[in-house]
Amino acid sequence: MDAQKRREEYWRKNLQLSGVLLFIWFVVTFVIGFFARDLTFTFMGWPFSFWVASQGSLIVYMLIIWYYARAMNRMDTEYGVAEEED
Repeated sequence: MDAQKRREEYWRKNLQLSGVLLFIWFVVTFVIGFFARDLTFTFMGWPFSFWVASQGSLIVYMLIIWYYARAMNRMDTEYGVAEEED
């Protein structure tokens, strides 16, 4: 496979991964937060919807960052564009 096709495939996979993770981010940020306000019971003195929005979304954001870094490191190694470690 020539270098141009490998770069195009690498960029396509990068965009696909970014698109999927941005969709997950959107769902967690806006969709779940929108429907969580229907949850009317309290949890530790706060409305449950507040807890879902503030705590649950932070965990998902950290998982998104972790997964993106891991997947990109693998993809960089696969396509030979990984940074050299000291």
